[in-house]
Amino acid sequence: MIEFLQQVFNGLAIGAVYTLIAIGLTIVFGILGIAHFAHGVVAMSGGYVTFFLIEKLGVPFFVAMLLAMLVGAILGLLVERFAYRPVQNAAHINAFIIALGLTMMIDGLNLLAFGPDQMVIRTPFQSVFNLAGLVVTELRVYVMVTTAVLIVAMSFFVSRTKTGRAIRAVAQNRSAAILMGVNVNAVALVVFGLSSALGVAGGALVGAMLALAPGLGESLVIKGFAVLILGGLGSVPGAIVGGLILGVSEALAAGYLSSAYKDVIAFLVMIVVLLFRPEGLLGKK
Repeated sequence: MIEFLQQVFNGLAIGAVYTLIAIGLTIVFGILGIAHFAHGVVAMSGGYVTFFLIEKLGVPFFVAMLLAMLVGAILGLLVERFAYRPVQNAAHINAFIIALGLTMMIDGLNLLAFGPDQMVIRTPFQSVFNLAGLVVTELRVYVMVTTAVLIVAMSFFVSRTKTGRAIRAVAQNRSAAILMGVNVNAVALVVFGLSSALGVAGGALVGAMLALAPGLGESLVIKGFAVLILGGLGSVPGAIVGGLILGVSEALAAGYLSSAYKDVIAFLVMIVVLLFRPEGLLGKK
């Protein structure tokens, strides 16, 4: 039982990161209808920025993460304005090709700037607690708490602010929102900025728990879309539930089978859900 609970705890921590990545994908897809496949590499770039701020400038971890989120938000604004907006009325394949191009371009820039070696973001949270045999690391607790705080802050922004009401209006009925005077292009900018900031937070947290490395962005976006499909397209509560389920499933597979099967779980989840419940756990038909 202790081993089972240990794997569940570890899975909840990595599932929290998947949730942040998936929520960023969810709000872009649910509100703007764009499958933002470059989201993973944007998140990884934020992890690299966090690493740079800590190692080169001596910035504390959470301050570095917040600054990286700001950088990520600006990058998201540029991606929306100059990459996706010109093809917003074109076929969906155009946006998909642009996303692939962005992924390769940003991946290449990260490789040139930071090299091919793995990098671990150092944090001051090194304590380890033993609770009746259950090993609880301070860092993983902070990861889960940080994720919860960011989700609450995002929910407050979307539900209680004027800009958030505009975002919900566009999500519910784009044409009606335009007729009511909502600036859809401004909403798109805000959505991409918010999405990228959340993704960067996920990249920073995974860099602290595991490591940053070339190709991590592609892995993160695959996990994000697995969560998106599992929870339901466009459903933020679904992204939260799906992220935690995927994280725990991977941890149990690594603990009881082999770590080699861990990454297969995301693809298996996508296939099973698409076959038997394509709308996802909390999605609508």
